[in-house]
Amino acid sequence: MKIAVIGLGVLGASTARALALAGAEVTVFERTAPLAGTTGTSFAWTNSHSKNPRSYHDLNTAGMAEHDQLAAEPGANWLVRTGNLEWAGDPAGAERLAASVAELVGRDYPVDWITPARARELVPDLRVPDGVRDIAHYPTEGHVFPALLVARLWGEAQERGAELRCPAEALGVSEVDGRARVELRDGTADFDAVVLATGRWTEALTAVAGYRVPMADPDAAGSATVGLLGYTRPVATRLDRVLTTPHLNVRPDGAGRLIVQGLDLDAHADPANPPSPDGDHARVLCERLNDLLAGTEGASLESLRVGQRAMPADGLTVAGFLSGSGRVYALATHSGITLGPLLGRLAAQELLTGDQQDLLADFRPQRLIGQSGLPPLEPARFAGQQ
Repeated sequence: MKIAVIGLGVLGASTARALALAGAEVTVFERTAPLAGTTGTSFAWTNSHSKNPRSYHDLNTAGMAEHDQLAAEPGANWLVRTGNLEWAGDPAGAERLAASVAELVGRDYPVDWITPARARELVPDLRVPDGVRDIAHYPTEGHVFPALLVARLWGEAQERGAELRCPAEALGVSEVDGRARVELRDGTADFDAVVLATGRWTEALTAVAGYRVPMADPDAAGSATVGLLGYTRPVATRLDRVLTTPHLNVRPDGAGRLIVQGLDLDAHADPANPPSPDGDHARVLCERLNDLLAGTEGASLESLRVGQRAMPADGLTVAGFLSGSGRVYALATHSGITLGPLLGRLAAQELLTGDQQDLLADFRPQRLIGQSGLPPLEPARFAGQQ
C-alpha cells in the first residue's frame, strides 16, 4: 500500500515506522519541522495516572508496555524507566492521593507506599517537607526524551524507505475515486490511505475532509490545553526519576538540566503571551525547585515555554478511520508520549489488514464527529492529574 502520514511528531513517526516495517510505501508530510508541535513541548512522563474510564487506563498501560518492548531493542537511549515519587501537601490532597492509589492497586498497577527515608535513598538530594509520612512510589513509570524517541522511530522508518517532504503543508484531505487525496500548496498527491497525525491541528484538517473531530481549543489561556514548562540550566543535584509533588513536578532532561512544572501556575499560561525565563513565574518555579532538591541553590531557567496540548474535546484519545471507506485515519491524543509507539503500531495494523484492534474500540472518532457545544475540559491543577 501507498500511504501518506501528515505530521512528524511522535504519533506520525511511530505510524510511519510501523507501516514501513510492514512493507508499505510511506510518505510523510511535515509543515514546519519534526517535533515542531506538541511533542517538542511535553513533560514526557510515561504513566497511567487518573486515566479513566478503565479502557483508557488499559490503553495507557499497554502504551507503557510497548515502550518497554521497543526499549528491549538496541539503541534505547530515549526511555528512562526509574519510577516516580508523589506525596500530598494537605488533608484534601492526601485523600485524593489515597483514593488514586487505591484505584490503581485495584487495577493491579504497580504502586506502593514508602517512607521519606526510603524516598531519600532513591533520591539522595530530596527535601521532603515536615509532616509528610507516606509517599507513593510508582516503580514502572518513567520519562522520555522526545527528540531521541522521534529520532529512533523516524530513523527506522527512513531505513525502510519512508520519505519525508518538509516543509510541505497539507491544506486538505479528501476521498476521490476510491483513493485518499492530499492537497498541497504545489498540487495534489493520491494515496491508498492517509493518516492524520496533526495534533492540535486535527480539527481543521478533519473538517476539510468532511468529518470534523472537535478538539479543545489549544490557544485558550489558562485552559486544560495549555501549561508552562521551565527548562533549567545545569544544576548540581542528584535526580534520576520523575517527581510529582504538591507544588512542583520535575524530571531530568539530560546534561544536568531539569524540566519543572507547577500545575497551579498553568492558570496563567497564555500562548499569545509567553512569560520571560527570568520573570515572576520563573522565579517561583526556581524557588520551589530549591525547596524540593538540594544542590539547586541559585538555579535559573534557560527557557520557559507554553506547551499546547493536543486534546480531543472529551479528553480521550481518537484513533480510527473517519468513514467506512477506510481511506482517512485520524490519530489524536493528550497522552502522545505514553501512547505513541503503541498507537502507531495498532493504526498500521488496522490500515494494512483491516482487522479492528480491541484496545481502540472505545476511541473511534465517530463518537465526536459533528459534535458541538461540548463542555470545556477541567484543567489539571493537582499532582498526578496530567
